[in-house]
Amino acid sequence: MDYQERIKNYYNHFTKSERKVADFILSQSEKVISGTMKDIKRYTHVGDATIIRFAQKIGYSGFADFKIDIAKSFFSKKNNDNTNDSFSYINTVRDNLIDAIEKTRSNVHVDQLEKAIELIHEAKYIFVFGVGSSGISAQDTASRLLRCGIKATAIIDPHYQAQNASLMNEDCTVIAFSLSGKTRDIYESLLVAKKYHAKIIVITTYPVSPVANLANVVLQTAIEEYLIGGGSFTGRVSQLYIADILVTGYDATYDIDPIAMKEKVLRSIINKSID
Repeated sequence: MDYQERIKNYYNHFTKSERKVADFILSQSEKVISGTMKDIKRYTHVGDATIIRFAQKIGYSGFADFKIDIAKSFFSKKNNDNTNDSFSYINTVRDNLIDAIEKTRSNVHVDQLEKAIELIHEAKYIFVFGVGSSGISAQDTASRLLRCGIKATAIIDPHYQAQNASLMNEDCTVIAFSLSGKTRDIYESLLVAKKYHAKIIVITTYPVSPVANLANVVLQTAIEEYLIGGGSFTGRVSQLYIADILVTGYDATYDIDPIAMKEKVLRSIINKSID
């Protein structure tokens, strides 16, 4: 029995407040996956106890257990949408990646992009933060910046992020990745960086989110990753598309010769290959 059937079966046994939660979840389940209990409270105008009691009444240990079941349901549906033949996944992956780029492109705002480019140009020190899959995007972005002559340090360990943030000042700019905009480690590190007047560029799908609220500039990705499907390549493609636009825009804005820079970097590693 899936979560929707459970809700419908127990509906007549809910209190008035619990029915508010039920109605919201049945009509807007995706917001539950990407949201927190605080978000659900804001949408339904009920308290923590009501949400927990609601989840337990339909057979879950608590809100987190219920949220995971919704995510499983969405992930299963998404995976079963293309099952006509054994190789349908080949086209599905292609379509997902193309869709990620097109949707991300539609979220690009030139004014925000120009502000981000300016912050990179003005910074003496640039750090790129990310954890988990976003940490890989952070490392790729730092490498992309380096090959264009911009020194950037990628930090993917939350403790090192916080420690480095505590030593920052107004000459520092942080580029931070968080698809959800709610990654606690990133949020806490940026909170420290902001305290010491570092500039912050956030790359996230949610421009109104805790992490985004700390930013000087927000560049928006377009991928909503469900709990079960987190860490997908589509999410990283969306992030790296924004990062590549940012670096390419920097080159164009400040008339950087990317070939000369790439040659300089290449000469430093050209003898690293084994004959």
